[in-house]
Amino acid sequence: MNILLIGYGKMGKTIEGIAKDRGHQVPVVIDVENPLTEQSIKNQSIDVAIEFTSPEAAFENIKFCVEHNIPVVSGTTGWLDRKAEIEALCDKHKSAFFYASNYSLGVNLFFKLNEYLAKMINHYPEYSVSMEEIHHIQKKDAPSGTAITLAEGIIQEIQRKNGWVLKGEQEAAQEQFAIEAKRIENVPGTHTVTYESEIDSIEIKHTAHSRQGFALGAVVAAEWLKDKQGAFGMNDILKF
Repeated sequence: MNILLIGYGKMGKTIEGIAKDRGHQVPVVIDVENPLTEQSIKNQSIDVAIEFTSPEAAFENIKFCVEHNIPVVSGTTGWLDRKAEIEALCDKHKSAFFYASNYSLGVNLFFKLNEYLAKMINHYPEYSVSMEEIHHIQKKDAPSGTAITLAEGIIQEIQRKNGWVLKGEQEAAQEQFAIEAKRIENVPGTHTVTYESEIDSIEIKHTAHSRQGFALGAVVAAEWLKDKQGAFGMNDILKF
């Protein structure tokens, strides 16, 4: 499989290594010195694109792929206010788009655990909820896309909560909860959800030890997406 790699930071380089280890080719790498244009992919046979860039660049990168019928897997967070536009374009051009806030198998298991615990906590209003996420200092968006997905799971299951706020920017109203975002050197990603009452605390936590799990999941998603049509996510692969 020939992969168009869009973004060549730490994640992009890890993806490249895993893709080649799995027998794939990476004939084109897009970065700041080689932007994504028709010229940059001219005369290249591309089966699928994997996009890990920045919130500012993601939409145009993904839009280009969709409009050129290149199936695209994206893991860039911080741009999701325009995700519906991409899905509409995907339908219009009969192309394929795959998005996940996190491609790690462990994190996706954690998402389901989070929803299950929130569903139980819904019956016990004495428990308040909060979240902490820690990432490397190069991560631009806060809170992380993974934290937002966890928050959506909580809001879906706990009827007394309808939103979240970023700690330090504003105080959480009674129907909201706070997410604290920390940035520390060389931390791939740690997410902790805490429920607290006057009597005790309940805590679930996921700690990533490296980028390998994220990168492998993105390559597996690209393998799965090839020759498909539509908009997809991790649930389509994992069948939870």
